[in-house]
Amino acid sequence: MARAQSMPDSFADLAERISPSVVNITTSTMVAGRTGPQGIVPEGSPFEDFFREFQDRNGGDRSQPRRSSALGSGFVISEDGYIVTNNHVIDGADEITIEFFEGFTLPATLVGTDPNTDIALLKVEADSPLKFVSFGDSDASRVGNWVLAMGNPLGQGFSVSAGIVSARNRALSGTYDDYIQTDAAINRGNSGGPLFNMKGEVIGVNTAILSPNGGSIGIGFSMASNVVQKVVAQLKEYGETRRGWLGVRIQDVTPDMAEALGLASASGAMVSDVPEGPAMDAGMKAGDVIVKFDGRDVTDTRELVRAVGNTEVGKSVRVVVNRGGNTETLLITLGRREEAERSFPASQQLAPEEPAETQLMGLTLSPLTTDLRAELGLSESDKGLAVVAVDEGAEAFEKGLRQGDVITEAGQAQVMSVTDLQDKIDEAREAGRKSILLLVRRGGDPRFVALSLDQS
Repeated sequence: MARAQSMPDSFADLAERISPSVVNITTSTMVAGRTGPQGIVPEGSPFEDFFREFQDRNGGDRSQPRRSSALGSGFVISEDGYIVTNNHVIDGADEITIEFFEGFTLPATLVGTDPNTDIALLKVEADSPLKFVSFGDSDASRVGNWVLAMGNPLGQGFSVSAGIVSARNRALSGTYDDYIQTDAAINRGNSGGPLFNMKGEVIGVNTAILSPNGGSIGIGFSMASNVVQKVVAQLKEYGETRRGWLGVRIQDVTPDMAEALGLASASGAMVSDVPEGPAMDAGMKAGDVIVKFDGRDVTDTRELVRAVGNTEVGKSVRVVVNRGGNTETLLITLGRREEAERSFPASQQLAPEEPAETQLMGLTLSPLTTDLRAELGLSESDKGLAVVAVDEGAEAFEKGLRQGDVITEAGQAQVMSVTDLQDKIDEAREAGRKSILLLVRRGGDPRFVALSLDQS
């Protein structure tokens, strides 16, 4: 029988031990002056002089550049003075000052930042070794475990709050998000501060709160330490991040896509496009479903993006894909995401133009004629079927297809004409499929859509 983690009698001993490693961060930024009462009255208004005099009496001369200060938190991770905080705490700062628990202050220099995870690494020079804390394994944190949040809330100085891990693996808006949700009180000024487990190990960096009024309502988010450690190591070594790059565009596999492809489950990452890059060089194709990366199962796109980004640049990895019902293993040497340049798919063979419009599956379709290419802003290298109209009552409209979209593949095969599409529909029916997978491009961006066959 599982035993619940009992509440400690006190957090005092733990707080006393780890507090010296937590720091307050003050930043100073030069802000350009305002030349007039902007945002109050329109320029040229007869009230402009009145409001300018009012501002001068209450705030001095706002036309001159002035310094603006901001507060945040951080923590020391080595005795020689490396400090972790949030990128948004120090973003744009001209001066960064670190206040230590013992009361002394030191200027800090910026080592590097990673806006993708909102992490920054700072460095101070001290006369003696600094007290520091170590990272723990965030993956070992369980929902319900006790945690301590420490920092400088609302500029009030060093403060401790206790709570539990409310949820794991939260995503907010970033590509590499892996947040620990906690109900430990986190407020403005706590940003960049550490989230500790009961061993005194840092398992998260306090980054964001969900709040209607700017104050803590018990929903705070800390970037998981297993993400932070990799970022910090790269910033320390290179001054920047160096993430692996596979070179594909991907989307999640939906149940109807899985049915159309004959997959056992709606898992993996569907490859919607393969521009020039590592994956193309290794033979990856649009329509492949990535099911394993470097020995690990891939359940969805988010998991694949994080796995690739956390893999070292230049490493050769085995990627298992499902292609046409069979599995294939590709050996791909990863590039560097930060250096990846936007590229375009190779051109396809030109097919005879078919000016006639045809209705299928709630879509009015036409081959790409010269006039249609001009109307849609496409080049001669763009091939496929143009969506001329969409029945608003059809499944196609519900799934997001719109006039101006271009269908380039059906059933994982290129379509150049309505006949090609009809042939793929007939093949899918003969194979007992209930839906067919279409590759649709809009403004150059590809995505897969599965449409039912009983409406065609």
